[in-house]
Amino acid sequence: MTSQLMVRSVPPFRVPGAAEVPGATGSLEAAAHGLLDDVELGRARALEPRPRQDFLAGRLALRRFAAELLGVPAADLRAAYNCPQCGPGSPHGRPGYTLHGVPVPLLLSLSRSAGWVLLAAVPDPAPGLRLGVDVQDPAGTDFAGFDELVLGPAERASLRSLAGAELLAERARLWARKEAWLKLCGTGLRTAPDSVEVLGHPGIRDLPPAESGLPAHFAAAVALAGTPDGLPPGQPPGPPARQRPSAGVSRRAAAGVPLHRARGGARPRRRSR
Repeated sequence: MTSQLMVRSVPPFRVPGAAEVPGATGSLEAAAHGLLDDVELGRARALEPRPRQDFLAGRLALRRFAAELLGVPAADLRAAYNCPQCGPGSPHGRPGYTLHGVPVPLLLSLSRSAGWVLLAAVPDPAPGLRLGVDVQDPAGTDFAGFDELVLGPAERASLRSLAGAELLAERARLWARKEAWLKLCGTGLRTAPDSVEVLGHPGIRDLPPAESGLPAHFAAAVALAGTPDGLPPGQPPGPPARQRPSAGVSRRAAAGVPLHRARGGARPRRRSR
């Protein structure tokens, strides 16, 4: 049976199925306290106001998306995130839920950029299948040193003839493909992004606006692959090659933050999934 990919985008603070007025922070908080688990709310309390709102909107959207696909009330789901490094029960990592104590048969992935939320799911996945999705605003790649920090040699070579908006758009496309694959692998930015080449990478494809529902200038990608033992194709058991990337990416990985425009290089800005 072929696993079916489901994709949905959510505009800033517009949580599907919720009664709040889009953009109303108080209503967003009320919806979160009505549906999210204590571990999710605890993580939100540690964030600054704007990242907190983004985090809550993303978690609410993901929960309602999962509940809709499963045909169950969203309030009946319990968050069951699994970090390959920290283990099950972590407040971060691969998203998932349980229903009455049993893991639900649903692969999930979430990404956020410029207030938008991109969700992906595979109901009743085949054994060993993995999923990752990512969205990027090209404006976030507009800083000196991006190519050296993020891209591999072949990827940097592919950008040499580009400039201006075309350059930013292609950087964002490559970055979205890279983050989607690293989410699938479960390593995130513990793997140096410039060590993973994603030009023509099997298992990764771009998501056009007609499929993603995102604004046309955004870049989005999905990674969907797996093997019977649960490892992505071509990834050996154990930690991936070259852990501990350069300082800018290492700080981002540790704090759950994205790269963004900064004078002289990457400066972390918190973005919790």
